Amino acid sequence: MRVGFAGLGRMGVRMAENLVAAGHDVTVWNRSAEKAEGFAAAHRADMARTPKALADAVDVVVTMLADDASSQAVHLGPEGLFAGRRAQVFVEMGTLGPDHLRALADATDKRVIDAPVSGATQAATEAQLLIMAGCDAAALAELQPLFDAMGKKTICLGKPGAGAVMKLAVNMLIHGLNQTLAEAMTLAEAAGIAPDAAFDVIEASAAAAPMLTYRRPLYLDEAGHDVTFTVALAEKDLRVAGDLARGLGVALPQSQVTQAILEQAIEQGFAARDMAAILSYMREQRQ
Repeated sequence: MRVGFAGLGRMGVRMAENLVAAGHDVTVWNRSAEKAEGFAAAHRADMARTPKALADAVDVVVTMLADDASSQAVHLGPEGLFAGRRAQVFVEMGTLGPDHLRALADATDKRVIDAPVSGATQAATEAQLLIMAGCDAAALAELQPLFDAMGKKTICLGKPGAGAVMKLAVNMLIHGLNQTLAEAMTLAEAAGIAPDAAFDVIEASAAAAPMLTYRRPLYLDEAGHDVTFTVALAEKDLRVAGDLARGLGVALPQSQVTQAILEQAIEQGFAARDMAAILSYMREQRQ
């Protein structure tokens, strides 16, 4: 099976590397061509100049794109993925809205499968992602070798769009925890407790979560580490989740508060900073 990979961002480049390492024949495309050129040279992979050329060269395309607008631009149009003739399966692994995925499926007679991931850049590097597959068991069986190369576990959710919904649900929890952690740390520090000690207690408590452990370096020294997930992307996640919830008649009061704080942080220049920077933002609110 020849595999195409579109989107070599922070997560995508690591996922594509793991596909190559697992022995898959990989062709890549990226909006910034120099990234694709560098990847192809470093990994003895092929490079496509357009999304259409990518889909013409492979059997299945994996995308890791930032949002619905990026996805629409890459899939549609005369040079889009769907204009290619060879690829018949398109696996969408970015955080996309269920309505957008439905629109993609309606725009083509090819198979569109949502399979977003949970896990940050370290998990992507180590092929330890959780993959939420919005498809049935038969479709999953065809794609399992690809998922095994990128993740530690794949959960089959049985129907199209279910992966996208669960990704939004999981990210709601993550962003809520991120906000609450920032508030808890700010409170402890205001009472004179050292940040390292406060984090030690939180990490060892009943409130601990894997995210806290792997993001600890960023919470304690954001400036000293690379960005893994931006404040802007966190706000986007909660905005998309809110749109879905309104359509389903579901109230998300806590997530609305978290989104409002993210919006305020963006207005204060935090958009491109790691979401751990919300701790710095909350410290500033105390002053």
